[in-house]
Amino acid sequence: MPTKESDEARLRQAGRRRRARYALVFLVLLLAFCAITVLNINSGSVRISLPEIARILFRRTGDAAQVSIIWKIRLPRIFMAAILGGALALSGFLLQTFFGNPIAGPFVLGISSGAKMAVALTMIWFLERAGNASSAALIAAAFVGALLSTGFVLLLSRRVASMSVLLVGGIMIGYICSALTDFLVTFADDANIVNLHGWSLGSFSGMTWDNVAVAGAIVAVALALVFALSKPIGALTPMLGEAYAQSMGVSVRRFRVLLILLSSVLSACVTAFAGPISFVGIAVPHLVKRGLHTARPLVVIPATFLGGAVFCMFCDLIARTAFAPTELNISTVSSVFGAPVVIFMMLRRSGRD
Repeated sequence: MPTKESDEARLRQAGRRRRARYALVFLVLLLAFCAITVLNINSGSVRISLPEIARILFRRTGDAAQVSIIWKIRLPRIFMAAILGGALALSGFLLQTFFGNPIAGPFVLGISSGAKMAVALTMIWFLERAGNASSAALIAAAFVGALLSTGFVLLLSRRVASMSVLLVGGIMIGYICSALTDFLVTFADDANIVNLHGWSLGSFSGMTWDNVAVAGAIVAVALALVFALSKPIGALTPMLGEAYAQSMGVSVRRFRVLLILLSSVLSACVTAFAGPISFVGIAVPHLVKRGLHTARPLVVIPATFLGGAVFCMFCDLIARTAFAPTELNISTVSSVFGAPVVIFMMLRRSGRD
């Protein structure tokens, strides 16, 4: 017959195993982040040795051309891939919490397509009149477009109970927004079409330190707010339901509004700077939670952000080097690696049903 002391010993042992798993997952993610950062710095038309990279990074001395390549071209691109990749993964995590379904994500639900449509319209308007569109204007436009798409999805969710129908509805909203974007591009000036086409394919190229500062500030504020909501996120799970969350003092309606707003801000920031990027918001949170074997927000949130950063940095590395000097768009690469994860998730869920 088990005693109280043996039960406590088993609990302590389980806690140690759980903490060891968390530490291992974070260690793997950090090592992957460092390795991919070095590979991204070293990869390109100009090869730079590791000692030279270390000298340039820590002393800012060395060949002037190599210093310029690293500090003005490669590092801003790496930082943006990390920041926006983490933001996109976190946006997917929030949407999955909101809908209670691991297949929900900003790309699948048409939120990224709505942001893309609004940014395309804004870019055409500003390029024709001012010759340039500011980061603030693009982010605001992407946020409005993301909210409009989200609003349609929410209206649809009130009419249908089936999550599969809701996901199909989100995909259709995405197609409608993409069709409207193509219509806008058709009647744009030739010079504007080039800019829109390059942006709409999704890429981290051409990033500057100003872009990094703006995106970093927005994502940092959103990340801090997500951490502040970690307790209600933990209470609002499919297993416990809204009744449990309300018993914990959570205003479910207000909380859901905050989730949608934060998810839209994160998704809009990504779309405004890098264009639409697919499957990151679905695949990364799923992989992270499977690796951690937990859904605790205080653990999953930073791991999801770090996992999204690693995933997008890896995809960007493949996009730049796989067929160099030709560069693939980032969404193509993320689809190759992210779509199989989504297929596995759907097969796994259908097997349970």
